[in-house]
Amino acid sequence: MTSAFTSSQSLAKPAWYALDPIWEAGEDLVASGLPHQQLAPPWQMLLLGDGSPTRHLQLLTGEPTEVDVIDMSPAGAEGTDGTKGTDGAPAPIQMVPGPWVRRQVWLRTASGQRLAYATSWWEASHVDEYLQNRSLPIWASLARLRTELYRDVRGLHYGHSQPLERAFEQQGPFWGRHYLFWHHGRPLTLIYEVFSPYLTRYLGETQG
Repeated sequence: MTSAFTSSQSLAKPAWYALDPIWEAGEDLVASGLPHQQLAPPWQMLLLGDGSPTRHLQLLTGEPTEVDVIDMSPAGAEGTDGTKGTDGAPAPIQMVPGPWVRRQVWLRTASGQRLAYATSWWEASHVDEYLQNRSLPIWASLARLRTELYRDVRGLHYGHSQPLERAFEQQGPFWGRHYLFWHHGRPLTLIYEVFSPYLTRYLGETQG
């Protein structure tokens, strides 16, 4: 079981845990997939598939996937020059109407093992509509509403993060991704996820 790790310990500006990248890929590689010697097939299914990560984690571990919300705050405030900041988010953030609310969570097993970290950016005027119970995983919240979604994976990330090493109690580097949720033909939210190497016990090593 992981030790306590609260948002106040390392949430400096920008106040979310982006990986310091060793390697990144855009939509072309996402569409075609990676060589298996770079990323093993089970990990590609997790990172490049369009299914729910919280559902996948539950199926892998045999435990319910639970959420610890560590941040819900305004993001991307307007600068002194009148331009709107992007909160350090991946470029598709510009496709999500602002102003934004940023939500940060740990995804963990019911027994307390942290498996993933996720940051999402929501249009502030609609966040309460789609996240009526903020303690639920996004997948569970939207499933309750019978919301039809398309998960549009836009990029992969491979890199380091000292805060995530402490939180996961696992050494990096880590694999992550970002994607858009589309609903009724418009971007609903941008999500950035990083997965713990703890998952190698279920998926095998990341490199084939």
